[in-house]
Amino acid sequence: MGKAWSSEAWRLIVAVVIGCIAGQLLGAIAWTLLFTISFYLGIQLYHLRAMVLWLSAGGRGEPPDARGLWGEVFHQLYRVQQRHLKRQRKLGQVVNRFQEATSAMPDATVVLGAHNEIQWFNEAARGLLGLHPAKDRGQRIDNLVRHPGFAALLNGGDPSSGSLLMPADSNDGTTLSVRVIPYGNEQRLLIARDVSHQLRLEQMRRDFVANVSHELRTPLTVVSGCAETMMDADDPCIREWGRPLRLVQQQANRMQQIVEDLLLLSRLETDRSAPPRDPVVVPAMLAAIREDAELLSGERNHQIRLECDPALRIYGVEKQLHSAFSNLVSNAVRYTPANGSITMRWYLDVRGAHFEVTDTGPGIAEEHIPRLTERFYRVDVGRSRESGGTGLGLAIVKHVLTRYGTPLRIQSQVGKGSTFACDFGKEWIVSHDSSMTAREAS
Repeated sequence: MGKAWSSEAWRLIVAVVIGCIAGQLLGAIAWTLLFTISFYLGIQLYHLRAMVLWLSAGGRGEPPDARGLWGEVFHQLYRVQQRHLKRQRKLGQVVNRFQEATSAMPDATVVLGAHNEIQWFNEAARGLLGLHPAKDRGQRIDNLVRHPGFAALLNGGDPSSGSLLMPADSNDGTTLSVRVIPYGNEQRLLIARDVSHQLRLEQMRRDFVANVSHELRTPLTVVSGCAETMMDADDPCIREWGRPLRLVQQQANRMQQIVEDLLLLSRLETDRSAPPRDPVVVPAMLAAIREDAELLSGERNHQIRLECDPALRIYGVEKQLHSAFSNLVSNAVRYTPANGSITMRWYLDVRGAHFEVTDTGPGIAEEHIPRLTERFYRVDVGRSRESGGTGLGLAIVKHVLTRYGTPLRIQSQVGKGSTFACDFGKEWIVSHDSSMTAREAS
């Protein structure tokens, strides 16, 4: 490009010099220079017109024939145009591959514009969402899919907000799990998956657990009662078999507790409604839980402290909240070494009400924390069995808190203890008497 500019500059200089010489010979320098410059500008306008016509035609075909600076300009424009066409072909191939891949997917996939208008959808969307290629492209998706939660999902636009379960348009019992994911320039990808089979399997699992647990209650009660009766009998033979009978009774009681926990979990999973707005006197509940924890601690001499705001109450189901809170406290007692300390806190701040249980136990490694609320998940199987836990306590806590729209917060460090926290938003708080201050019950 530099050489082209210098060559063009030399052409202009040579033309001016020739014009001056010719003008001096003819005795009309001004007119000769004007003619020379006009001729030069005419050439430039000719090439400029050729460039405009070529670009107006979309730059198709070879560029206009020219030399010098204009030849270099046409050459550079042609290169840019070829690179642009190459990128377009690559993008077209990517779009084609994307459409081929999504068309083969069993999940409904819909590309939405900035105003939720349908730009493209695959074949599965026709069956699951009832969309029609001929008349639905360009339509707003919320005008075609009528569900109360669907509009809220579209307006939220937060990929972390989870998915929406809703019935399909076909009215054949199909349930869809719908997610909306932002991408590109104000575009969003709507993905709908048929989860009817998974939901049926989950319901079958819940029914099986509930039925088996219910059927086990009677035989376990009989076994435990018989073992207790035999242990109370004044017979030399019974005294000889005292230890095996105690083990039978201990394991039968443990199995009874597992059955009760499984039944409670089944009820929590089945009931997806919001908790009733009944006031729960949490301070009195925590005082009773603390007394139970001291009995459970026994000879291990734990220091169990309760820091409680005596005026703070929340709405909810007292039995379920008692189960969640007591499971957290009993876990702390079971896994904290002798002479350790356990602190229960019930307090209010700007975010809402909070219940925390902090212990000085061995702590939990970071890789185990995400799985602690799974059923029967144990960090240390041997130690868990010795402690007498069922492995269902934290699963119960998670399901209880799910009804209040909050997860279980877990902070732990190996060798320094753990903190388990339940958070309740302001909407769950009964009117709080700010004149009463927090106190510590020791």
